[in-house]
Amino acid sequence: MEYRSASIRHMFRIFRVTACLAVMGIAATALAPVHAATLRWANDADARSMDPYFGIETFLASFLSNIYEPLVRRKPDLQLEPCLAVEWKQTSDTTWVFKLRPNVKFHDGSSFSAEDVVFSYERATGPGSAIKPFFSAVKSVKKIDDLTVEFETKGPDPILPDELSSWLIMSKRWATEKGALTATGVNGGDENFSTRNANGTGPFVLVKREPEVQTVLKPFGGWWDTPTHNLTSVVFSKIAAPGTRIAALIAGDVDLVTSVPTQAVETLKRSSGVKVMQTPELRTILLGFDHQRDELPGSNVKGRNPLKDRRVREAIYRAIDINGIRSAIMKGLSSPTNMLVAEGIRGFDAKLNKRPPSSPDEAKKLLAEAGYPNGFQMTMDCPNDRYVNDEAICQAVTNMLARVGVRVDLKARDGNHFFEKVFAPKYDTSFFLLGWTPSSYDIQSVYERLLHTRQTGARGIYNLGNYSNPELDKLIDQIAVELNAERRRDIVNNATRIIQTDVAVIPLHQQVLVWAARQNVTLTQMPDNYMILRSVNVR
Repeated sequence: MEYRSASIRHMFRIFRVTACLAVMGIAATALAPVHAATLRWANDADARSMDPYFGIETFLASFLSNIYEPLVRRKPDLQLEPCLAVEWKQTSDTTWVFKLRPNVKFHDGSSFSAEDVVFSYERATGPGSAIKPFFSAVKSVKKIDDLTVEFETKGPDPILPDELSSWLIMSKRWATEKGALTATGVNGGDENFSTRNANGTGPFVLVKREPEVQTVLKPFGGWWDTPTHNLTSVVFSKIAAPGTRIAALIAGDVDLVTSVPTQAVETLKRSSGVKVMQTPELRTILLGFDHQRDELPGSNVKGRNPLKDRRVREAIYRAIDINGIRSAIMKGLSSPTNMLVAEGIRGFDAKLNKRPPSSPDEAKKLLAEAGYPNGFQMTMDCPNDRYVNDEAICQAVTNMLARVGVRVDLKARDGNHFFEKVFAPKYDTSFFLLGWTPSSYDIQSVYERLLHTRQTGARGIYNLGNYSNPELDKLIDQIAVELNAERRRDIVNNATRIIQTDVAVIPLHQQVLVWAARQNVTLTQMPDNYMILRSVNVR
């Protein structure tokens, strides 16, 4: 759905600026924005549901975290701080006790209590919920009194509070009265009241919801915390077309864009009244393989799956010129990586972050040793609107692989259809691009969810290629329960070495997070790509 301007005059202005950007490639001078405490915010994608348990996508979680709140939240430096819980402690190896904040109200005026926490746990681990992996280590949650809850874990869990920082608490009474006892969403075709409505304890209240078009929020006067923003309303619009999105900002029709194309950065820097904000993002972009099927669909190699051979996977790794991608496609706005987590995530080790050099000749040699001197054919699944330059990266990879004889049929889809395919129960994909930020900000959840042999529960839940290594599984299981920080670090590093040696996946880079705003907007840009409205001011 394209952007709807507030007036015909603005529509013509957007058209002129878009034409200037697209045809002449020069910056336009914007008119001065209207001084008001309304934030007009645009992004290339919408939050797919107002249900906080509908999905685990970053933008969805970020948007809803302004309406709903967790027990513990992240400060700008990503350290934990109290939110709906004022304190927490581990009373035994398998028990955590959380003291809840008193006098907290939901947006409908009802009081927050331990019953809401217990209900939210049951809902988050029940049918339809996409956030079940947050609770992989939790055995039970029970109310001790109105302002105290106890979490019992299946074994020692060193990162439980970190996992809970992304878990948003819902109202038991509201969900019961509105028939929203389970998580559903628009894409599933089975909506309930929570799909388009919300009732949290957070700093902003949902006022209007038009999926894929516009969502309006206003401040919650009964919020327990002290506001540092000056907003009277937030008008969020999905503007899918990059040129239209950037033109709207330059023209002064929106105040903030949180999805800036790399090719627009220099234009924005030359534009009057606009500022560009950049920070390294924690998300890692990676390539994954089908490790399980005996034959790849659509391949010219019958009765075999070349990707099951480590030499083939290494050949693909060595064929990729990551510095070329950084220069030509990312315009320098990425950090090549050999790890599945960024610096700032617990478990990152700079000594293990050195990529093997790109070498098409070495790639051809490895393919010949594996029995594919003439290469082979396969398909690749890629989103075209989910990550920065995602389709362009996939196209570059296919071109690089073609030079060593691996012919790739690229299937690029919008994010909704891409995730429906690769996350389907059969995980039907041969070769794919994915981005991942661990919700716990700890490497454990990356390894546990993406690379552990698939089991019932969280382990291997997003292992799209069905990778399986019993030695790695054992180490991941140890990481999950090791309380000694030094021993845990050694186990993590051993697991990392196995993943890298086996070329289980191919890490590409961490993208630089680029936002742009009018000069009269001040905000905090978080490296996890969360938009924290409680810190925004429009002067």
